[in-house]
Amino acid sequence: MKNGKRAAVLALSAVLACASLAGCDRLTTVNTAKNYAQIVAEVDLTKSEDFAPGGQYAEYADLVETGSISKLDLIMSFLNSGYSLQQQYGLSYEVVFGLLADNLIDRQLFVQYAKVYLAQNGDAEGNTYEAAKYKAEMAKEYPNEDARIAAGLAYFLTADEKAKADYDLRVSVNGQIDSYEEAIIDLEEDHDHTADSEVRTLPTGAETEDEEYFDPDYRIYTGVEAPSALGSYEKNEGSTASTRKRAYQKYLASLQSNNLLEKGEDTSNFEGLRYFAVEQKSAYESAIVNKVIEKFEKEAEIDFKKAWAVGVFNETLEAQKTTYNNNRSTFESDLDAMSDSKFVLAAPQSEENVNDAYGFVINILLPFSATQSAALDRASNDLDDDKGNVFAARAELLRGIRATDQRGTWFTGHEDYSFAADAAAYTGGEAGRTYLFFENSITGSEGENARYQAIKNYYGKYTFNGTAEKDEDGDYTVTPAKLTIDDFLTEMKGYLEFAELPAKVTKATPADYYAPAGGYYKTNETGDKVVDYDKFIYETGKIEYFESNPYDANQLFVKGSKENTALSVINELSFAYNTDTAGLNTYLGYMISPYKTSFMSEFEYAAQLAVAGGAGSYAVIPTDYGWHIIYCTFSFADAQTPFTFVYEDRDKEGTFSNLYFEQMKSETLSGDSSRRRTEAIDRYSDDCVTQYKDRWKDLAEMDNA
Repeated sequence: MKNGKRAAVLALSAVLACASLAGCDRLTTVNTAKNYAQIVAEVDLTKSEDFAPGGQYAEYADLVETGSISKLDLIMSFLNSGYSLQQQYGLSYEVVFGLLADNLIDRQLFVQYAKVYLAQNGDAEGNTYEAAKYKAEMAKEYPNEDARIAAGLAYFLTADEKAKADYDLRVSVNGQIDSYEEAIIDLEEDHDHTADSEVRTLPTGAETEDEEYFDPDYRIYTGVEAPSALGSYEKNEGSTASTRKRAYQKYLASLQSNNLLEKGEDTSNFEGLRYFAVEQKSAYESAIVNKVIEKFEKEAEIDFKKAWAVGVFNETLEAQKTTYNNNRSTFESDLDAMSDSKFVLAAPQSEENVNDAYGFVINILLPFSATQSAALDRASNDLDDDKGNVFAARAELLRGIRATDQRGTWFTGHEDYSFAADAAAYTGGEAGRTYLFFENSITGSEGENARYQAIKNYYGKYTFNGTAEKDEDGDYTVTPAKLTIDDFLTEMKGYLEFAELPAKVTKATPADYYAPAGGYYKTNETGDKVVDYDKFIYETGKIEYFESNPYDANQLFVKGSKENTALSVINELSFAYNTDTAGLNTYLGYMISPYKTSFMSEFEYAAQLAVAGGAGSYAVIPTDYGWHIIYCTFSFADAQTPFTFVYEDRDKEGTFSNLYFEQMKSETLSGDSSRRRTEAIDRYSDDCVTQYKDRWKDLAEMDNA
């Protein structure tokens, strides 16, 4: 828990516990448990005329029971999301708790409506639900009221939907206990883990479960269960029954400190606790809401015929052409925000004497060391010297840059992401390079029912460049290799060739690069002495395939395509070597304009050169930060309107046509389902809700406490 959130929790605890102290008379009771149990709002759809005899939902009235929102619900909502809302927008406690109360009321309104709607219409898969069977479920004996309500909600879920909701809840609980256990293991075994804040940025999606995956056999681990009874749960490294039991007790203590456990409950059975039932009830409510939204979308799904889809694309394309030709700043803003859901379909027409090559580049920065940077700061910048003292000094320092594989913390953090590479991995010919990363995402993502997502735009076969030796305590000694700029370019071109996309050098390093003839300046057309940035270009090149084959931007995100393979190779190398961490996990890299930019002049020159060369081109140049390897991932130099919508390709995963069609459909359907959800809530909010705002007045006044 972050320090700020901990402070908020303490503030809540103080307010709720101080009823007997001076100044705390705003509380309704000195008993915290009773205080938490107070009902702050009640929701009952049967108060609407729709459920009266003759009303449109009269026959479904038995499906609706009065929904009660307790002060505990309000507080848990604050701990889960209200605090971050408060910090992000600077809102008062009164406003935040008011928003949370409204949200809980709206949710309860829609959940009650959802049960009625499913009974009347069935779900998107054709399943039907009956009031009599629901009443039979609710009439059974349950350990507490929350468990009874959860069972009633579960009636409206299929076996898989219920199993998925339970799985997600159990994963969440295990994750919280895991955190306590990690701290215990670190303390006892004295592991020298890299702090989480210092671990190398992970690629988006690394070690991430597929959102549809669930394991019905997965269970919460408290330290007493046999490993075979936990399903697919994976224990912490170094976990023992003892460390897990202690972690579980710490977790229970945290619940107890927030009055989320009831006196006398059997904590040996976590899923029998009222707290679990409360969370399960919430999980089932979310599942039912999603289920009805899915039904809404299926009912609203218009016939997305070819003429309609192609028409929308063509209208958007023509509108963008008009807008961008009249407003270049709008185009640049939109291009900078381009994503799988925000498409830029055309570039503005070029202006006179301006290369119209807009595009994106990945920048791999191999930096100066702190000592080298300090030496560069001390260098003279005498523009009257044709050799350019500062440039000459920088050139000498560039010889000494040694790049290293930055992924060492993927071994040494709390999570060891490494796995033994097989013979199909790229090693650069070095026998000691034996590790790859993210086995679950690389090999565990294969197959129809794979548990993990594949990492997008990440080739996944580049071994750690160096050695990593693990001792008997499980700690690593990591020694990365040290690469000159030529070593790195050899690695880059070697990995591209390994992926069957060899690069061709279009401008080799000049023999006098570090001391160019004539220095670093030239005379321009007006007779002024200016920097000759071409003298800084170390090398340029382009993937040979794209010199002889048109670059097809429509295939850029199709796994296995030449376009995506090239992007994936360079992206992986960026994660390996790039110290410009702001460039990691961007859509396609940095947006580059052919006009004057805010980038350093050398970088701007090389980036514009790469973009002008088209996707697959690269340029190498130094700045005062070190070496930059600049690779163009996408360029309007390849085509001013690079995207083509093909209706027949709408189901081919990763194609532009697929991405665009899914976004069009999503916008249409989600807008309709949102409208219908809002209409349902608005229809019943006036007549079916009773609020008791005085019962959480103490929370609203915490700003004054």
